[in-house]
Amino acid sequence: MDAGDARSAAREWDARYAHGPVWTREPNVWVRDAVAHLTPGRALDVAAGDGRHALWLASLGWSVTALDISLEGVRQGAALARAQQRDQRQGARRAGEVAWVVADARTPAVAPGSADLVLVAYLHLPADDLAEALGRAGDAVAPGGRAVVVGHDVRNPAEGTGGPQDVAVLTSPSLVAGVLTDHGLQVERAEVAARPVPDAARPALDTVVVAVRPAGPRSRTE
Repeated sequence: MDAGDARSAAREWDARYAHGPVWTREPNVWVRDAVAHLTPGRALDVAAGDGRHALWLASLGWSVTALDISLEGVRQGAALARAQQRDQRQGARRAGEVAWVVADARTPAVAPGSADLVLVAYLHLPADDLAEALGRAGDAVAPGGRAVVVGHDVRNPAEGTGGPQDVAVLTSPSLVAGVLTDHGLQVERAEVAARPVPDAARPALDTVVVAVRPAGPRSRTE
């Protein structure tokens, strides 16, 4: 994907967000299961869209950088964050802060090793571009931190429900785990998980990968 393709993708997502909410406000089930028990710290949400996961993480106390290619998506997420702050009841637990960034997922958003959690949820790109984005995401994970990657699996069009139907932009456990391993992370979970979909005859099939960077200084070979 070159610069022209990136601009086109940004315009397409801007148009989708301009027509109203695209996603539910609830966190994805795999994201929730992988993250809810963690001690809050610094998080990077790659392809954050209008911020459903970024805002959920902030509600748990995380300090979040939310990155997306869509200016309209980022604007809507920031507006929702401001509304939530105004509505916060006196005495309620203070939520973490969210920094909103308009950027391509393939570009560095934070310094290497500066995020305790890196989340990549449903980012779908051609394999080479996805590998580049996942590599950037992996590099951002601090020692002792983790990456959580969730996406529509390549099996989903034939065996599952919903999601993009072009297998060229879908994920697989081996692709995601391979990139993260190449960037110095150790994979704890890499599987195809069945996600129930209301009123659908079949579940959606998702790639779910969780990987950690070993605690201690990073090696010179990474």
